[in-house]
Amino acid sequence: MSRKRSLAGLVASALIALPLALSAGMAKADATKYPLTLKNCGVTLTFKQAPSHIVSIGQSSTEILYSLGLAEKVAGTALWVGPVLPQFAAANAKVKRLADNDPSFESVVGQHPDLVTNQFQWQVGPNGVVGTRKQFADLGIPVYTSPSDCVGKNNAAGGDGTRSEPFTTALIDREIADLAEIFNVQDRGQALIAKLKAREAAAKAMIAGVKKPVSAVFWFSSPAGAGDPYVAGQLGAPGYIMSTLGVKNVITTNDEWPTVGWETIARANPTFIVLAKMSRRRFPADDVAVKERFLHDDPVASQMSAVKQGHIIEIDAQAMNPTIRTIDGIEILAKALKDAGYAK
Repeated sequence: MSRKRSLAGLVASALIALPLALSAGMAKADATKYPLTLKNCGVTLTFKQAPSHIVSIGQSSTEILYSLGLAEKVAGTALWVGPVLPQFAAANAKVKRLADNDPSFESVVGQHPDLVTNQFQWQVGPNGVVGTRKQFADLGIPVYTSPSDCVGKNNAAGGDGTRSEPFTTALIDREIADLAEIFNVQDRGQALIAKLKAREAAAKAMIAGVKKPVSAVFWFSSPAGAGDPYVAGQLGAPGYIMSTLGVKNVITTNDEWPTVGWETIARANPTFIVLAKMSRRRFPADDVAVKERFLHDDPVASQMSAVKQGHIIEIDAQAMNPTIRTIDGIEILAKALKDAGYAK
């Protein structure tokens, strides 16, 4: 049986509540001066006042809003990969879910939002499946897109895009700071950023490094059955997780989620295989159990040393996306390296 790691299995020290001193020493932020103008993904946005009616397309964007104490302003959500963070379950239950996956343009506009927050440009962007920023702008609705999906990243060709610069958690910090300023809750934004930074530092401190060369592949899903998988390119959130801990990504492309054959992955023979678990069911392999069965039953995949040695790790799919949960991925992989004897 493979040795699996989950959020529930993290060491207690990595999950201890962070000291209030993290934010106590910070200077009180200046109040937002409206009208506020800021740049977002190449577009200038102006707010005459704090928005009061938000539609959030993308689970990460939604969870950031909730983390900033803005749940009561959220009129609708869409694009969910898994359950909301447990601490926001009660608040989220009161918010209208427009769609588990792609909402229609009409359903978003029908909530009469004065702001749309958007996690991915393939949802709202030049070729957005929901709509374009211009379509919303023509109705007087500003769209704020997560910087992690546009800074150092080209989405023009469609799909999940290609990165020219590596993702870092500084892009998540920027999103938090921007939204905090838009809603005049800068102190909450500063506190949240400080908490995330402290968690990341604690996760890095779990291990001093790796004892010998260690590699990994991050498998999100597969477009057909459990065949050729969508795996993480080198510059996205999983790449950040691996590079932070000194782990080599066997996938070297800059594409965000390329499809790579199992023969290619087997030749690279990664030390660890990291599987995304989610409640989303766009594809059969969204189910982590389908991934597990494939790895043990497929004549090629089953011969990889990671499968034979039980070096299979499960993490929440949102940790594989550039989100506030990416730090969970660092924590889980660090503990897996330590438990398997690969960490100093």
